[in-house]
Amino acid sequence: MRYTRLIILLVTLVCAGSHAAAQELEARVTINHQQVQGTNTSVFEALEKSLTDLLNDRQWTQYQFNRNERIQCTFAINVKKYDESTGQMNASLTVQSTRPVYNSNYTSTVFSIVDNEFTFEFQPFDQLEFRPDVIDKDLTALIAYYAYIIIGMDLDTMSPEGGTEILQLAKTVCNNAQGLTLSAKGWKPFESDKNRYAIINDYLDSGMAPFRALQYKYYREGLDTMAENVDRGRTAVTEAIEMLKTAKDNKPMSMLPQIWTEYKRDELVGIYQGKGTTKEKESVSTILSSINASQNVHWNKIKK
Repeated sequence: MRYTRLIILLVTLVCAGSHAAAQELEARVTINHQQVQGTNTSVFEALEKSLTDLLNDRQWTQYQFNRNERIQCTFAINVKKYDESTGQMNASLTVQSTRPVYNSNYTSTVFSIVDNEFTFEFQPFDQLEFRPDVIDKDLTALIAYYAYIIIGMDLDTMSPEGGTEILQLAKTVCNNAQGLTLSAKGWKPFESDKNRYAIINDYLDSGMAPFRALQYKYYREGLDTMAENVDRGRTAVTEAIEMLKTAKDNKPMSMLPQIWTEYKRDELVGIYQGKGTTKEKESVSTILSSINASQNVHWNKIKK
């Protein structure tokens, strides 16, 4: 059960070294290369295998995960251009991680984003290895960054700000990757309000503390309690939505609240549609509309 994770978070530092640690991720990597014509597909097969091995075989943290507690995640790479002579690939990455909900067969998305600045070099026989002290490869830096984001945010759902140490590792990767050239735009400050620099720096910003607190409130106190008491769980979700509003008010230019509503949209509609009080549903719908008005057709369903 994933709830062993709560105990793990408390005892790992005390017991470090006494047990063999297990890997944290159960990642599925897919490579779409349909836009690249006339190329031997073996390079993409090699890339898929190498990335799968790196993500799933490397121990990213000091925490101990049982096999059935590994974080389920997907890395979908869409290759748009490929230079066979240099191995350079211009691609986009869609990364997503999920978390099981206690006492149910339901899994909930914890993190999801599309990275359109996913550019790197790879040759069929490259051995991928990430070394935190030497950030000199675009591909391994990109993968490590998202691995730390996934693990850190997952830990935040299990314990208040439980992922701080791991998220700081993602920030360190981002800072140390400033000298990389192929993937440079994603690492640079102020290049975009949704690039890798913006995501990790906003998430760890003190003004976004309510957004981090939301993770535990929404998942642990909200979704995880619904099997036992649906009204209590929904009340916690409503409190989490109010935290989302506070975070947006604190840092209006941050895109994190909007991004969150995009991948939680259908789940939120399901939580409230036909359930709860009119006042509660009106309040939640109004908050979500103020954060992401482009989804109003869905927020209006909440009020029904």
